[in-house]
Amino acid sequence: MKLVVEHLKKSYDAKEVLRDIDFTFEEGLIYGLLGRNGAGKTTLFNCLNQDQMVQGGRFYLEEEGGAQEVKPEEIGYVLSTPTVPEFLTAREFLKFFMEINGQTVPAPESLDVYFDLIQIQAEDRDRLLKDYSHGMKNKMQMLVNLMAKPKILLLDEPLTSLDVVVAEEMKQLLKEQKQGRITIFSTHIMDLALDLCDVIVLLNHGELERVEKESLDQQAFREKILEALRENGE
Repeated sequence: MKLVVEHLKKSYDAKEVLRDIDFTFEEGLIYGLLGRNGAGKTTLFNCLNQDQMVQGGRFYLEEEGGAQEVKPEEIGYVLSTPTVPEFLTAREFLKFFMEINGQTVPAPESLDVYFDLIQIQAEDRDRLLKDYSHGMKNKMQMLVNLMAKPKILLLDEPLTSLDVVVAEEMKQLLKEQKQGRITIFSTHIMDLALDLCDVIVLLNHGELERVEKESLDQQAFREKILEALRENGE
């Protein structure tokens, strides 16, 4: 399975944000979408999620049966700021999610199995979500997206504001769950992208550029990324 993006363009009035996005994302890999703040990472995600219309180009899934239109239920989207129903307990939230999406969740497990997956302790599972920390809310947002097992998982800087322990737990979870889907992880933190992702892609001047991982441990590689990001900020 591949997500093929062909010459995607997006502008806001006279500002051209996505100039010519032409890239192929492959199943089973975590792609680090690296770019400065304001480079257009969230805009690209909103276009792929079909929350915003594009001015040119197209994108589609390439599977064994050929090219297929990307359906809304095939995309999971995790925001940097978690959005969960704070008037529900964590267990009520998962139960409600399963009732609404049960027919589309493949091979559903018991709720406690899902809680174990993201290391939410037993004593916290019946607490109101409004009493959860930012990191715990983020875990819950991540969990419901993983439960649905989307073909494409978009992660818009979800680990930036988490403490070290929670961030490490989330990174390990993403690595364990990457098979069978295309994962695109947006961040402006280079070390985070290098630690988590299989492929690094720079969003620079409205275009995507793959940076080969063979150079990951070389100073020249880091300098290449930094120089590209500096140019994008000019």
